[in-house]
Amino acid sequence: MLKVSTIDEVTRFDSALSVAGWGYYWTTFYYVDGFLIDTGCAHTAGKLRDYLLDKKLNSIVNTHTHEDHIGANGVLQEKWNELTIYAHPKALPVLTSPREVQPLQLYRQLFWGWPKPSQGQAVEDGETINTPNHVFKIIHTPGHSPDHLCLYEPERGWIFTGDLFVGGRDRGVVAGCDIWQMIASLKKIAKLPLTRMFPGSARMRNNPHDDLFARINYLEETGERVTELHGKGWNVDSIARGVFGGPMRIEFITRGHFSRRNLVLSYLRKLNTDEDP
Repeated sequence: MLKVSTIDEVTRFDSALSVAGWGYYWTTFYYVDGFLIDTGCAHTAGKLRDYLLDKKLNSIVNTHTHEDHIGANGVLQEKWNELTIYAHPKALPVLTSPREVQPLQLYRQLFWGWPKPSQGQAVEDGETINTPNHVFKIIHTPGHSPDHLCLYEPERGWIFTGDLFVGGRDRGVVAGCDIWQMIASLKKIAKLPLTRMFPGSARMRNNPHDDLFARINYLEETGERVTELHGKGWNVDSIARGVFGGPMRIEFITRGHFSRRNLVLSYLRKLNTDEDP
């Protein structure tokens, strides 16, 4: 299922697996000025290609290489042979061989599908990507993943955050997330003059600083609580229950790949590193 909406000159796509007419586990990406910021999941790759047939498509940037953000890369590059796909240097091996380099748990295969291989070009923090009417600055924002990027359009004050900001209050994360890096990355973009934030899911935000600071504060306060309980001798599972409440359905669906436990472990990882001799 692919939903399309427009916000000024930005086209928003919401992409999801469709079952009996219902979409499950949506991800969001954007098109502006011939430029795609992410490509959604593999399940909607054909629909995206067809939508773009009468549009200009000059380049793509992937905010990171999770399968729900690179799903149409290969399909689009097959159609537009000269299409340039920009991504962080750490992302390029995943784009080239997604099945070999980034094996997917069963739930990820089901919800978002296997991306086809694509060829990417490295782009570094501080570099810019030019479109006919805009200049997008690349900002390396690790945390959700090591290869995560945000795109900043300084003239308009736009920030495209990928999965750095997705709204809500985190009760769990996927394995491999670094919550302290995520907090640092959120602080990094919160320093910018911003008028509008386009997230990797959830609603667009105007004048987004309050939302960014609220998220930073929540994550930091949660980290203080986790650290406090750890200092009192609570184990990981007890902290997960005490801070984040009872089990979530998504923990069972993902067999623990997304979980409260992973979030606690991510908070404690820095603490344990700091305690190492």
